[in-house]
Amino acid sequence: MSIEGKAKEVAGYVKEEMNEHGKSPESQKKAQEGRDLRNEGRIEDGKPPKTSKPGTGAE
Repeated sequence: MSIEGKAKEVAGYVKEEMNEHGKSPESQKKAQEGRDLRNEGRIEDGKPPKTSKPGTGAE
């Protein structure tokens, strides 16, 4: 597990969680950006990416 990958995953998680319940297009876009960053970190660490829609709570 790389430190950089873990940092990206955590930062993406925080960004996604902060914006996932917003109804505005900007909030949804930021939640998706967080999910993308989270997945980038997961892939760097050899984990499968999250494929569900941000905010659904599904893996």
